[in-house]
Amino acid sequence: MILVTGATGTVGGEVLRLLVDRGAPIRAMTREPARLRLPADALIDVVQADFDRADSLHRAVAGVDSVFLLTAPGAAGSVAEHDLAMIRAARAGGVRKVVKLSAIGGKADDAADLPSLRHRAGEQALAASGLTWSALRPSSFASNTLSWSDAIRAGNPVPNLTGTGAQGVVDPRDVAAVAVEALLTDEHDDAAHTLTGPELLSVPDQVAQLAAELGRTITTVEVPPHAVRQQLVSAGFEPSVADSAVDGYQLVRDGGNAVLTDDVERILGHPARAFRAWAHDHRAAFVAGEEYP
Repeated sequence: MILVTGATGTVGGEVLRLLVDRGAPIRAMTREPARLRLPADALIDVVQADFDRADSLHRAVAGVDSVFLLTAPGAAGSVAEHDLAMIRAARAGGVRKVVKLSAIGGKADDAADLPSLRHRAGEQALAASGLTWSALRPSSFASNTLSWSDAIRAGNPVPNLTGTGAQGVVDPRDVAAVAVEALLTDEHDDAAHTLTGPELLSVPDQVAQLAAELGRTITTVEVPPHAVRQQLVSAGFEPSVADSAVDGYQLVRDGGNAVLTDDVERILGHPARAFRAWAHDHRAAFVAGEEYP
C-alpha cells in the first residue's frame, strides 16, 4: 500500500494517476476528500487527515509500506513541522519507505548537495530516521505560470518578479513520474535527485513561448521586491513568509537558480518535457472563452 499525501494537488494528483496505471494499491490522504479527483474506476482508499493532527496521521499510515510526502508551504516553519510529524507517524506505523517532494536549493547552496532551506530540516530528519528514503528537488514548476492566466485572458501584462533570472523550469508531470519510479523501485533509495527541465528560462522567455503558442502579443511588467513583499503581507501572509518568498525571488533574479541537470532523462529514459510542450497542452487556461479544468 502506498500513501499519497497532497493528493488534490498538481503533483500528488498526477502521482495517483500514474500509480493507478501501474496497478499499485493506493491510499490518498487529503484534508478535503470532496476535492479529490480520482481516475475513473480506480480503486483508491481515501483517508481524511491533517499534518497538524498526529492521530489522523497514524490512521493514514496504518498498513502502509511507502509514503509520498508532499508538504506545501504555509505558515513559517510549517513544511519542517509537517515533515517531522509524518516521519514520526511513519516510523511508529512500520512504514518502510518515504519519498519526499523537496525543492531545489539553487546555485548559492550548491544544488547538487543541498535542498532549499525550507525543506532542509525535513530531508535531514528523513535521512536520519532509519527509513528508506528518496528526496526529489524540482526547480520551478511550469504550472506556476497558471497564476498568469487571468492577466493573459484579460490582455494585461504578466507580473515579472524575477527579472531576467533564468531557471530550469520543469513539467510537474515529469516530477510525478520520477516520484513513481522512486516509490515502486529500489533504484533511488537513499538518494536525492535535482529535477529540471531541458533549458533555462526567465519569465520573459516563458511569456514569449506562451505568446507564440497563443499567437498573440503578451507583455510583462516588472514588480520590484519591496512591492512583492507589500502585496504578500496585504494578502494576509505572515511577514516572515513574505520575506522568505522575496528572498527566493531575489535568488532567481540574481541568477542563483540557473541550474540544469539530466536527472529526469536519466531516471525516466526520455528527455525532460520542454516548457513549450507544457504550454501547448495547457493553452486553454490562457484563452478567454475556453474552459479549463
